Amino acid sequence: MSITPFFKSDDKNFYLLKGNTMELLSQFDHKFDMVFADPPYFLSNNGLSIQNGQIVSVNKGKWDKSEGFEFINDFNRKWLSLVRDKMKDDATIWISGTMHNIFSVGQILTELGFKILNIITWEKTNPPPNFSCRYFTYSTEQIIWARRSEKVPYYFNYELMKQLNGDKQMKDVWRLPAIAPWEKSCGKHPTQKPLSVLTRLILASTKPNAWILDPFTGSSTTGIAANLVNRRFLGLDQEEEFLTISKNRKLEIENPKIASTYKQKIGGFNDKKELELFLVEEPKEEYKTELNLTKKKGDRLKSGFAKWRVQCF
Repeated sequence: MSITPFFKSDDKNFYLLKGNTMELLSQFDHKFDMVFADPPYFLSNNGLSIQNGQIVSVNKGKWDKSEGFEFINDFNRKWLSLVRDKMKDDATIWISGTMHNIFSVGQILTELGFKILNIITWEKTNPPPNFSCRYFTYSTEQIIWARRSEKVPYYFNYELMKQLNGDKQMKDVWRLPAIAPWEKSCGKHPTQKPLSVLTRLILASTKPNAWILDPFTGSSTTGIAANLVNRRFLGLDQEEEFLTISKNRKLEIENPKIASTYKQKIGGFNDKKELELFLVEEPKEEYKTELNLTKKKGDRLKSGFAKWRVQCF
């Protein structure tokens, strides 16, 4: 018996599952080539920010509220343990965060046996202004890149990254804009990432047709980037509103003209045609493995996962 997807695209390259992340990860055995995770930052603290010239609350929802340092560590330990079990031995994982959660994530990765490769600093070219004027403007996020196993070779497209950086080694500071209005055509998620960031990290660490997992998929920028560059995707989320946005975004790029336009708009390339030209020339890899969503036999859910039902999104 298989898990019924919330959505499965006709090309079978884009799947969405609706439910609690912790529970869903415990129910199937598929192994992925890459994981991108944008877990709760736990920064909903009743503060204020500015968006589009208006004062707004920083609160995202109950899933983004912290109950203390041990709470954050416990949460990160649980989802990272489950995700590690879904990664191939040569797979890598990217995790986005800020000062509110990234130190905990780094600690738990090391504790679980991951090997941290880089900590990317994503500098936003268009950050929101500092409302209080009492400290420096927040303009960066960190993205940890780690390999599952220290002694197993992993994939890194060094030559492409060098090409994108003017034929010089690409550094661990990426200066890319935050999400653009055209990326919100089907709706938006409060922590939505730009296609420029996801496209770069996917091309850096996967080959064509690779399977990519996002356990906190939101509006599925990971999946859209993956499909635009000929990779396959599974996203998990418990909010139907965001899964519907994800579904509509996938249906949108099934129009070849729209997909081509988006590829030309994605930032981080030397010119508008560079991404499409690279994809045409990229050596094709045949992954015969289909997505395996067959349910595990028996009750394999670990005790204590239910307490995370609200926090996983």
